[in-house]
Parts: sequence; structure tokens; C-alpha cells
Amino acid sequence: MPAPVSDKVKICIDRGGTFCDVIALSDTKGDHVVKLLSVDPDNYADAPTEGVRRVLEWFTGEKIPRNHPIDTSPIEYLRMGTTVATNALLERMGEKCALLINKGHADALEIAFQTRPYLFQLAVKKPDVLYTKVVEIDERIIPEWFEFVEEGRTVAENGDRLIKTPSGVTVRELKPLDEAEVIECLRSLYAEGFRSLAIVLAHSYLLPDDEQRIAKVARDMGFDNVSVSSDIEAKIGFIARGQSTTADAYLTPEVKRYLSGFAKGFKGKLEDAQCRVSFMQSDGALADFKKFSGLRAILSGPAGGVVGFARTSYDRQEGSPVVGFDMGGTSTDVSRFSGTYEHVFETTTAGISISVPQLDINTVAAGGGSILTYRNQMFNVGPESAGAHPGPAAYRKGGPLTVTDANLFLGRLHIDSFPKIFGPTEDMPLDYEIVRQKFEELTEAINKENGSSLSPAEVASGFLNVANSSMARPIRALTEQRGFRTSAHNLSCFGGAGGQHATALAALLGMHNVIVHKYSSILSAYGMAMAEVAVDVSEPFVQEFSKSSIPTIEGRFEGLKTRALKQLQDQGVSEDTVVYDCYLNLQYAGSDTTLMILRPEDDDFSRAFVEEHKREFAFTLDSPVMVAGVRVRATSKGTSTDLSESSPYYEELKQLENSEIAQPEPKAFAINSVYFEEIGQFTDIPLYKLQHLTPGAKIAGPAIILDNTQTIVLHPQNVARILKSHVFIDVGLGPRKEIDLKSVDPIQLSIFSHRFMGIAEQMCRALQKTAVSVSIKERLDFSCALFDANGELVANAPNVPAHLGSMQYAVTYQAERRKGQLKPGDLLVSNIPEAGGGHLPDITIIQPVFDDAGREIVFWVAARGHHTDIGGLEGNSHHPNQIDRLEEGVAFESTFIVRDGIFNEQEIVDTFMKAGDFPNCKPTKRIEHNLSDLKAQCSACAVGTTQLHALFDEYGKDVVHFYMKAIRDNAEACTRDALKPYAGKSYQAVDHFDDGTVVKLKIDVHEDGSGTFDFTGTGPEVLANFNAPPAITRSGLLYCLRTMSGTDIPMNAGVLAPLKIIIPEGSVLSASEDAAVSQGNGEVAQRVADIVFTAFNVMSGSHGSMNGTHLMYKKYTWAETSECLLMHEVNSDTYVTLSVACGGASAGPTWDGQSAVHTNMTNTRIGDLELLETRFPAILREFSIRRGTGGAGQHRGGDGICRIYEALVPMDASHDGQRRVIVPHGTEGGLDGEVGASYLKKRKRAGGFRIVKLKPAHQISMLPGEQLIVHTAGAGGWGTPADAIEKSQVGKSIYVSNKEGSRPPPFTRANGSVSQWGQAQAECD
Repeated sequence: MPAPVSDKVKICIDRGGTFCDVIALSDTKGDHVVKLLSVDPDNYADAPTEGVRRVLEWFTGEKIPRNHPIDTSPIEYLRMGTTVATNALLERMGEKCALLINKGHADALEIAFQTRPYLFQLAVKKPDVLYTKVVEIDERIIPEWFEFVEEGRTVAENGDRLIKTPSGVTVRELKPLDEAEVIECLRSLYAEGFRSLAIVLAHSYLLPDDEQRIAKVARDMGFDNVSVSSDIEAKIGFIARGQSTTADAYLTPEVKRYLSGFAKGFKGKLEDAQCRVSFMQSDGALADFKKFSGLRAILSGPAGGVVGFARTSYDRQEGSPVVGFDMGGTSTDVSRFSGTYEHVFETTTAGISISVPQLDINTVAAGGGSILTYRNQMFNVGPESAGAHPGPAAYRKGGPLTVTDANLFLGRLHIDSFPKIFGPTEDMPLDYEIVRQKFEELTEAINKENGSSLSPAEVASGFLNVANSSMARPIRALTEQRGFRTSAHNLSCFGGAGGQHATALAALLGMHNVIVHKYSSILSAYGMAMAEVAVDVSEPFVQEFSKSSIPTIEGRFEGLKTRALKQLQDQGVSEDTVVYDCYLNLQYAGSDTTLMILRPEDDDFSRAFVEEHKREFAFTLDSPVMVAGVRVRATSKGTSTDLSESSPYYEELKQLENSEIAQPEPKAFAINSVYFEEIGQFTDIPLYKLQHLTPGAKIAGPAIILDNTQTIVLHPQNVARILKSHVFIDVGLGPRKEIDLKSVDPIQLSIFSHRFMGIAEQMCRALQKTAVSVSIKERLDFSCALFDANGELVANAPNVPAHLGSMQYAVTYQAERRKGQLKPGDLLVSNIPEAGGGHLPDITIIQPVFDDAGREIVFWVAARGHHTDIGGLEGNSHHPNQIDRLEEGVAFESTFIVRDGIFNEQEIVDTFMKAGDFPNCKPTKRIEHNLSDLKAQCSACAVGTTQLHALFDEYGKDVVHFYMKAIRDNAEACTRDALKPYAGKSYQAVDHFDDGTVVKLKIDVHEDGSGTFDFTGTGPEVLANFNAPPAITRSGLLYCLRTMSGTDIPMNAGVLAPLKIIIPEGSVLSASEDAAVSQGNGEVAQRVADIVFTAFNVMSGSHGSMNGTHLMYKKYTWAETSECLLMHEVNSDTYVTLSVACGGASAGPTWDGQSAVHTNMTNTRIGDLELLETRFPAILREFSIRRGTGGAGQHRGGDGICRIYEALVPMDASHDGQRRVIVPHGTEGGLDGEVGASYLKKRKRAGGFRIVKLKPAHQISMLPGEQLIVHTAGAGGWGTPADAIEKSQVGKSIYVSNKEGSRPPPFTRANGSVSQWGQAQAECD
């Protein structure tokens, strides 16, 4: 039944960063589009209000004065998406807010996951926190360890209260909330002017009572905004939930301020509005403007675009899934739709973890304003953007060349169709001449450097090809990585710049069709008309999924439905319009991979989960299916405007194909000279106005179709069909242009660099998603790479710097070891140092990639992952007392893990079990987890193999190999360029391990950029476990050179090609086959990085250690978060947890060192507090920054951290770390950083506790209530501090009386009695 005709207008607005798009929909007057600048203070105060005013003037035919309140009576509804929250987050311009968090964890959100955003930066940068002040609340609950849970028990043995939560989990109240203390804290904050609060208490997702009590007191006291973590998202994850909550406290007041100002532009301030006012949320649903929050507004505009393309470009009759391609000025968003919206539940925006449902939108930093540069003989597009000011070169503001300029230069933008709004007087057209001049100058420079003869048009076209290649990477990740063929999708193009690139991008991806809606340039606004009011509610619920659990689950669903309905009714929604989607968050027992499963038609959630797991990850597990949470999404189907059809284009295309009515010949309104790579020259082509083309018309490329807001470029092979609401383009995939192999084309060099790295990245995503261990899945301790036929590195996706380059030696070993023995489909497993391994837990899966005939190896792929348990001394592969390789666990030299298509499980299991044959050693206790992770690594290699074969099919073997070599040669040239400024000199440095073992380095750099790195004089192997094979030193050098270059050097074998590396045999850097190496992989790599940076004098010493802590409980097996296990009985099970802690980052000549961050050769995440305390019987009492432990200087070194673990049960603990004796040195007069240390808070026999200091590497036993206290080192300072005094060096260095403030001689230093003697001497000076 058709909807009744309305005499009111519907208005939808997308307020973007540059433009504000407004579309009005009227049953009586049709559609009307308004496009205006988002900020134009000379003409209007608020762009959306001005847009509404202009629409109403059109709709009513009456003049409406500016700055007068607008009458909303002619409006049926007003919907808007806004970048207010996004901009406030990006620019850090939100509300002053305070954070209330558990005692001991004031620094938790500043430390966050301890990773640095960018691996290869000397000046480590971390995102700023959002809160202004933090207050600790002395309250604490933890999940009761499952062994202690007894049904009906309400008091623990020590008197702690036990509480059964609604999720079914019992929690222990360690410290009840002191409401009087809370009131005092809140009064103080209020007096300081705070009006917005974030409340984040550990495990509140299980029991929110204390958070809600604090929130009530705060609201009663008059705080305007109170954000509560358990309200934001009731899900495990202290850091993610905490960052989301502070983001809400930071952004919501800003959003509400904007809404208040917006409302003032209307009569009655929208309080008694006759129209419904809604805002688009990040999950694609509308919310009443009074319920709109900052946290859910971050993807407000892009979400409208997803709804728009989903409802206008997905044809249920035709059935092809659609990729949305939204190209704007600074970035491009891509997303996917196949009948249902795809949500993600944790993302990162501007360095802040956002833990609420959002549409799955992937962003790449390539847009119309992306800056074009030529560096390192390669074409680069972005990530820097010219922005709105100065904008592209053509904007007449002195801007750089951008993607927009390339399109203009090639004739793909029609200058006469652009508004004349440029220049000083804002009345001039786009400046073609300056663009031409800049491209000619750039082309001359490129040809001079590269010895090529490119034309300016070829250079501009090359930059567009590189941009398209960059934008293709997230699309491949969105499709192929999840088990979907990219070529099976249609490409829906929207956004201001999308039409200029869509057909070329589709051809690159093998897509056959491009769909462009008539409102594609304002599709985010148009999509809001088709959006619906919806709410998402969820709660944790832990139980095995079975028939007996279904009634309980259904009860949970009903409870959530009631909550969701109440929230919708609060927004004016009628109950009879509401429909519910029920989801279970499911996972295999023992796995951390969860999948959100929508209720299937047959109600068999378990079957649906297994099928989805197999499709996405290519395997299933023989484990029970567990429920991790329940979710209900309630949607009001009566709140959207029905503008979509079940068949937006398919039926119309069929009718046109069957129609015998001749279509009139389309008439061009202009001719323009346009360059197409396919033709190789500028060609005169027709330009058509879209509004003048009748449905059914065909436009064959080359041609350009324009309307008032967009340009659609048709390449020679494209054919466009004009439909009622769409332009449907047959891409016409033809043969690819022949690539000349006589010389290296820098354009193709850039494109192949993207492709090779993209394949390595897809391998990494596959491994992360399919692994079961937290070590791989959460801590990201793995790497994947491609290698040439000889095993030399081509591309390495750099997750862990210590793996950089070292895998090459594992592959070259196998290439030589197995020459002539391998067949297609074979996979090998290896981990020993003599075969190119690092330490034994880093197990590498290696696969040869054969040509189509199956005769010649043309590539290799490899995936290295850190395994949680491989056995070893007393079952611990990182035991502090290891002195022999045989004490470190399983050893693979060259074993077939897959042969003739068969997974060689028995031999793999047998090898793992042999690790227990050496005296006092035990094998792995969770072999099923080892096997699962090994299968995940095999899956990653399969992804790489498939993608490489696709690359060969696309370009041919000769072309791929030619540019593989060219990229390696390019990396060598980049290394030489990076070293040339250091030519003609020798550089030396000396450093030490904490036991006094010396590391020496002498560097000679030659005029041609080659160099000798000589480690002669380095100490011998040690009777300990921090020896390392040469591959680790090479990895450290590769990392340092890449970082020092400051440019995006491809990570391959070419980086080290110009270097002569001398590593003395028998040294700690060249371990023999008997030497223990478990700590060498990390600690030696860190020391190598430190000494290289010291020799070149680029920055001060870092905290320089991996700082690995292991907690081990000898009764039940739990190895998901461990790097090692400690067993006492062969058949006993053990729970283990691992932390690899951060410290201070180096200072440099222009920067202060960051505190509490991983540096140099590691970048793994630390385990979340709630995850630790849920899965292991321990309490994380404190995780804080040791303020002041960084060395003073003109630029101060970063501070170390303090981490305190308390045992709930008798357990063992070990810690391995460095910089407990040898200080992180200051540079250029900067003071040394403070060393780290470990302590045990130990019970006295007579009662009470005592604090005892532990050795740098130790293993201890702990009783319940005892605490392990870990301090990590700060970093050295840079430059003589203005107020430097000798006392500030107390306890840090023997050499304390250096009056000049220069770096002291490289003596071995200590933090024991000798240090105290030095302190006394300094004080007497």
C-alpha cells in the first residue's frame, strides 16, 4: 500500500569538514539539493541552519531572513550527520573532563596498550590522553577464580564479600566503595571547574553497581555530563572501555553545545518542534537529537554514506555484494554490504580505542587533496594532505601538487564547469597553468634522477595509478581477507572525487561493474533519509552453547528486548514498528576469536558459528562452542523514507536489454582534451551533462559525464548505461597494458611496492584472525613476508621489528637445504638458530611458491609466530637458569609440516614431545594449541601463495620478477642515500649487558653510501640465555637504518646489501649450536639497536629491554597469554600469564622521550588488566609511570613503569630484563636514565611483609598475598639541562662527578653498593 502524500518537506544534512550537503525530499515538489561551505562566518553562523533556511525558501516560496528563528512547521523531519565529534577528537578540542579510576591505575589510559603508533620513528609519538585530571578511587572487585567458586557462597575465606553477577560470574569485593571519599573527590573536582566526568572501574562490565553509585552522586552534585564505562559498553577490556568512556566525556559536551547552538536557530529551540530531529550515529542508526552522544557520533557522516550505497546499489534480485567507495578530499572510506550491515565493536580513531558498535568502514589516507611527491626513486601519494588551505596547487593559494591537480592536468576535470571561487578575490577559475608548470618541473627532476624520459602526462597518470593502487589495498583486505572474491563485487562509487577514479580502480581489482547513484556526491545526506532509528544493547554472558542453555539464552534476549524497546520509546518510537535482531557472541572454548552470529532461520547458532568460522578462517576446532555475550538490535521500521527498491537497477537493465525502442543519440555539451594511459596521448573526448541524458542512453568511453557536483570519467573500454536513478558502468575488463622491461618505470616500481606489501599484510591479517593464542592474536607477536626464488626478502609486513630481515636466513637455509626435493603444496617448519631462526618459541612456517607448471620455485612465503608453550627447562622455554639450547624447548631444523597435501601431525607432535627428553625438561602441555597456531601460519602462507599466483596471472612472471628485483635495488639505493651524510668518518660505541658482557661497534661509511659495521671486540658467549644468532644483529641493523632514513624504504634484502657486517664467531652475537638463546632474540636485538643509534649519536639510550614477566600456577593449563610455562609434574596442568613491559623512550635533539612505551625492537601489546584477572589467579595492583626516572636534559628521556602483581594462590614467577645495572645513557650532556629493578613483597614468618630486591633475571615462588614488583628503566636525556646538578645522577652511574656534563666513559655501571659509594663521593665534591 503506497504511503500517503505528505505536504511537508523532509530534510537531510551531511555536515562534512569542507562542504555541507543538504537534500530536501518533497512528495509535491520533488527533490532539491543545496551545497554550501561548512564554515563561512562572513555569510552565516551555522551551515546546517543556513541549509535548512535555503530549503524552506525553495519549498515555501517565501523569503526567510537570516538570523531569524526558523519555523519548523513545514518540515516533516530533519536528519543530520556531523563531523563535530570527529573534528573535536582529531584536533583535541573537546571538553575539559576528569577521569575517576581504580587506585593504582591512574596512568592506565596513558600507558594504554604500551605500543607506539609508528615503528620507524626516532621521535616516538603517542596520542594525547583526553582527560585533564585523574582521580584514583580506592575500590576493587575481581572475578572469583573458578576453583574457589561454590554455589551459594557469599563470603570468601579471608572475609571478602562474594557477589553473583547477572551474567552468572561470581566476583570478589576486595575493597568496597567508600562513598564519603567519593563525595570529597567530586566536590574538589567541581570546585576546580570540572563539569564532565568519566568513571572507569575494573570489571564494572560484570558488576556496574559502584560505577552507578558514583554517577548518581556526581549528577546530584551538579555535574553536567557523567560517562559511565559499564553504560558505554558492557564488555571485557579495561583499556578499550576506559578510552571509550573518556572519549564520551570529552566529546558529548562538545556535541551538546553544538546541538544547543543549532537548536537556537529554530523557533522554540526545537523543544516543541513539530518535526522529528534526529542525528546519524556511527552504527548507521538514527538517534533523537536529545539522545545523541559524542562517542557514537564519530562516524556520523560516513555511516550515512554506507546506508546510502547499501539501499541504492545493492540489488537483492541480482545478488552481487557491493563495495562502497567514498573518496573525499583527504581520505577514502571503503565498506562492504551483502544484505546486512556489518558492524565492528572496537576500532581506533585518532589514537583512541572506540568500543561501541560501528559500521565496518576502512579508511586510507588517499583523497583528492593527497600530496604527490617523488622520493627514493618512487612515486608517493599521501598520507599528507593539502587540506582546504592551502589546498591543491590549482586553488591559487600556493599549495602543492595533489591528486586533484593530476586529474586537472590530464583533462579529467572541466575547468569551465567548476565554480569560479579561487584566488585572492575568490572569483577566479582553477589555475591550470601553475599545475602544468609544477608537473613539468617535477617531470624534469624525475627524469634527471632516474634517467627516464617520461612526459608530464605520464607522470601525472602514474601518480593516479599509485593512488588507485593505494586505495585498492583496503578493498582487498575487506573482501579477500574475509574469504570473499573481490571480483565478485560491484563497486558503488560516491563522494566528491570518487567518479574520477572508480572505473580505473574497478579494473585494477577485476570488478566488472561500477554503480553511480544520481546523488552519489551527496550520498551520505541522501542515505540518512533511508536510515532507521535503532538501538543496540548487549550484556556479558558466559556459558557453553547447548540445547540446555537455550532457555536461559532466550530469557536474556527477552530482557534485552525490553531494555531496547524502552530506549526506543523514549525517542518517540511506537512499539508496533519495532523489529528485533538477536545475536550471540560465540567462540570456541580456549580461543579468543569471537564471531557475532545473527540468529539463523533454524535457530542453530552453533552450526552458523562453525560455518562462518570455516568460511572466514578456513578451519574449525574440535572444541565446545562458548557464548561470550548476548546482543539485541532493535530497529523501528517506521522511521525511514522508502526510497530504495528491491531491484535498484537489475530489473531496469533487463527491460532495456529486451526493449526494441531505439534510444536517441546522446549529445555532448563540450569537447575536452584528456589523457588516457590506454591511448598514450591526449585525445579529444565528449563531455555530457547527466541531467540531459535520458534513461536507456549508452555512453561509450572515452568520455566524461558531469552534473553539478561530480565528474564521472569513462576510460576507453568502459560503457555507461543511464538509468532512472543510476549510471551503471560496464568496466569492460580488457588486456592489461604491456610493461616495458628495458628500464625500471618509477610508477610501476611504486605500484609493485604496494602490491607486495599488500600481500604480506593480508598474510598477517589471516594469521592474526586464525590463531588461537593471545601471543599472536592480541600481542601481535608474529610477522609475515615474501621472498624471491633464492629466499631473499622482498617484502616484510613489520609487526615485530626483531623479526625484520631475520626470516630471510630461515628461508635461504631451506631453499638450499631442500633444493630439488620440494613439490607444490609443501610446507616446512623450522625454528633453530642454525637454520635462520631467532629463539625457539618463534616458529617459522615456510612455503615454496611454484610456477603454474609446478616445476620451478618462483617465490617463497613465510609466517613466523611466537608460540605460547614449546616446553623447556621445568617446562619453561624462558627459564632464567637456562644455559643449554636443549633446555629451551622443541627444535625443528627442516621438517615437512605438509607433504602431498597431508598435515604431518604425528611427526610434529612427536618432535614437540621430545623437548621433554633432556634432564629436568618438560614438553609442551597444550599441543592442541601449538597445532592450531601452526595451522594458522599455514593458512597465512596459503593466502600469500594464492595472492602471488594472482599477481602472476595479472602481470606475468617476467614482469613480477623484474620489479621484485627493482624494488630490492631501490632499497639498496635508499640505504646508500641514508648513509652518505655520514661518509668519510668512523663511528664507535661501547655498551654492556647487565652482567658486564661488552658489545662493541665500529662503523666506517664510504662515499658511495656503503659501510662496514664491525662488532669485533664484543664479548664471548655467556653461560646464560641471552646469546643470539647473527640474524638478530642483522634485524637490528635493518631496523636502525630504516628508522634513521626517515623515509619509507621498502623492507627487503636490499637494505643491508651495501653493508659489510662483521660479527665475531663465538661472541654473544653469534651463538653456537649449544648456546641458550631464549632471551637473546629480544635483549640482544635491543642492545644492537641502542648501540647503532649511540654510534651515530642520533638519540639517547632507551630503556633497552623486553622486560618479560611470567606468572605460573601449577595446577591447570592455560597458555594463551604466555611465552613460557613452568611445570613440576609431567601430567599436571599449568596456568601461565606473560607481560612484556614497556619503559622510557629516547630523547633526541628536537624531542622529549615518551614515557611508558615500547621502543626499538619490540612493539607488542600488553595484556589487559581484566583479561589477566579473569584468566589467571592474580591481581594487578598497580600499573603506573615512574615519574622522573627519565634522564634530565634540554630534552628529557621518557620514564619507566611500575607493575605490581599479587598472587591469589601459591605460584611461581620469573622475570628477565636488562638495564637493571647498566644505565640508559644520556647524550650531549643529558643525564642518564634511572635503571629498573624487581622486588618481592614477601611474607615474614612472624607476620607482616618485607620488601626484598631480586636479581635482574630471577625465578621465585610466591604465596597468596605476596607481590612481585617490576620497575623498568627510564631513558637518557639529550643536551645539558639548564639546571643540571650532580645530585640528579645519584644512584645511576659510577661516573657522577663529570663537571662538563658530557657523556661519561663507557664503564660498567651498577645500582648496588658501588653506586652508593659513587653517590657519596659526588656529595663530597
